[in-house]
Amino acid sequence: MSGGRITFGCSLSVEDYWDVPSFATRAEELGFQRVTMGEHVMDGNPPRPTVLNLPAMAAAAGATRDIRVMTGIVIAPLYHPVMLAKMVASVDQVSGGRLDFGIGISGQRGTQVEFEAMGIPKNTRGRRTDEMLTVMKRLWTEESVSHRGRFFQFEDVTLLPQPAQKPYPPIWVSGRSEPAMIRAALHGDGWYPYLFTNRRIKHSNEMVRQFAAEAGRDLDGFHWGLNQPTAISTDADEALALAVRNVGERYVTPERSAEDIARALCVAGTPDDCARAMEAKIEAGVEHVNLGFLSPDADGLYRQMELFAERVMPHFK
Repeated sequence: MSGGRITFGCSLSVEDYWDVPSFATRAEELGFQRVTMGEHVMDGNPPRPTVLNLPAMAAAAGATRDIRVMTGIVIAPLYHPVMLAKMVASVDQVSGGRLDFGIGISGQRGTQVEFEAMGIPKNTRGRRTDEMLTVMKRLWTEESVSHRGRFFQFEDVTLLPQPAQKPYPPIWVSGRSEPAMIRAALHGDGWYPYLFTNRRIKHSNEMVRQFAAEAGRDLDGFHWGLNQPTAISTDADEALALAVRNVGERYVTPERSAEDIARALCVAGTPDDCARAMEAKIEAGVEHVNLGFLSPDADGLYRQMELFAERVMPHFK
């Protein structure tokens, strides 16, 4: 069971809707503690429309006062570490130190095309990210940084201003694999899995702790997060249908139906159903939940945000 304060964020997850300021403003008004969104350079071919995280979160920060803004996630290996470090420091400064830096390597299906577009071998993405995290921490805290690594080389680089948060914005490592858990344990300030059952959440948290202990690292203050697809409605059948359509049908296998997948990986149902599901997530070890509300349009997104804020969040205050 989590012993810390439970926080709820929400993700801008509606297809082809980019009004980030309105979304962030509404989330802050409703009492969410964090806003986030995903990113791709080119998601598929032909690609679906996407925007990049850091510019979007700068817009979110400019429209709000207190809510934290999170990259959820930046696909780190598609960037050069000097430019990514500069962008992160810039957004942290202009947001007044409200940035959570969520990173991953894009392990989902169908993203080979964006690595090809950037001229980056996909099979190097994990090793690139590990090197990047090491050198970006130096760029955020030192001056005249030189680096001669396997993937990146540069001399005498100083990035000013440094991030507003000291020593740098919290790094939330996303992923599903053991290498991602190792990355979180060694380099991160948080673990941020996606599409995990409660059993897998608990197991992954234990693995992160084990890898950190083996490295002699203290995880005091570590952020135990979760990116959670969610459908909430006063009609439980309507919520389940949204989960099946948006998640179940995307990840269906010959062995498991779309409905089975949706029930296992999504929080879907009435406010009471969702409150019980969140209690189970917390029991599994989650402290920070970012909700990806499953809706085909912005009106549905805002209705779900309002219903969750009014009927579920009060259970956890």
